[in-house]
Amino acid sequence: MFTLFHHSFCPQSRFIRLALGEHGLDVRPVEERVWERREAFLALNPAGTTPVLIAEGIPAIPGAAIIADYLDETYGERVGERRLLPPSMPERIEVRRLMAWFNEKFFEEASGPLVTERIYKRFMREENGGGPPETDVIRAAKANVRHHLAYIGWLARTRNYLAGEKLTYADLAAAAHLSAIDYLGDVPWAEDEAAKAWYARIKSRPSFRPLLSEWLAGVPASRTYVDLDF
Repeated sequence: MFTLFHHSFCPQSRFIRLALGEHGLDVRPVEERVWERREAFLALNPAGTTPVLIAEGIPAIPGAAIIADYLDETYGERVGERRLLPPSMPERIEVRRLMAWFNEKFFEEASGPLVTERIYKRFMREENGGGPPETDVIRAAKANVRHHLAYIGWLARTRNYLAGEKLTYADLAAAAHLSAIDYLGDVPWAEDEAAKAWYARIKSRPSFRPLLSEWLAGVPASRTYVDLDF
């Protein structure tokens, strides 16, 4: 049994939850409000960010990329052809490139600002950065979503999955970030049918079900969030 320090709408945490699900691993989720800067959590990850995975007998594993590598090195061979990091170096490079694209670039430009402004700020004290959402930030992030969605659509049209022929960490990372902002209704699905069809495939996987069952009090999910045939 693993323990995962996360937030339900942290996109990188959602990525790791999907990865754990695809590996068939049980996890005990512990919600962490990183803006509170708890000393006990900072002792696990001085960077103060989620996700952080705890496994018996090893140090705390901080960050999505490090956790993903740990899961592949420890459990990758066990899942055989369903391994989420391909065997060849060129394929692994492409998967890692796309993982970084979504967990860093997409997060910085789109999912991070939207989740912070529309969800996190509802629970943050003013001294921790809380307050009303900044409309300019939201407007810019929504515009960036369109550019990233077009890129996902291009990948989906030229490959079976985003990084190649099989499902990989790249698909889970992209889907995790999209899911967080799809809850808010901020993904313009009508603009790219290829991206929409790809996301529907990922969204229908059993590993996705726990994410789709989560709801935030006071913030209703969009119409497309739980609909597998959106």
